[in-house]
Amino acid sequence: MLKAKASFSGLSVTDLEKAKEFYIKTLGLELANEEMGLHFNLPGGGQLFIYQKEDHKPATFTILNFIVKDIDETVDELVKSGVTFEKYEGFHQDDKGIARGKVVNMGPDIAWFKDPAGNILSVIQD
Repeated sequence: MLKAKASFSGLSVTDLEKAKEFYIKTLGLELANEEMGLHFNLPGGGQLFIYQKEDHKPATFTILNFIVKDIDETVDELVKSGVTFEKYEGFHQDDKGIARGKVVNMGPDIAWFKDPAGNILSVIQD
């Protein structure tokens, strides 16, 4: 059995400076240090490590989810910051790009967007 002391998530990007600006200024994450990449403290105690990779290929699935109190307010704020929300076929998203899963008893209210390297992130209603 794994008896880890801690854990963190990691992802690659094409441009570390663009990622730094996006994750700090747009998402408001706290940069812990820049040793061998970008180390961010995540809300709730987790950590995220971002590193530059020349042949980066973004995943085709959500790699980081942010749980928020008010998804409409969060989406509006992110749009004002220049974020574009993704629309996916079959998810019945509204004009904002929010899939209203709670109303139809099919999961959470969720909206997806990408970082500058094309990594898929989401905001999910608490």
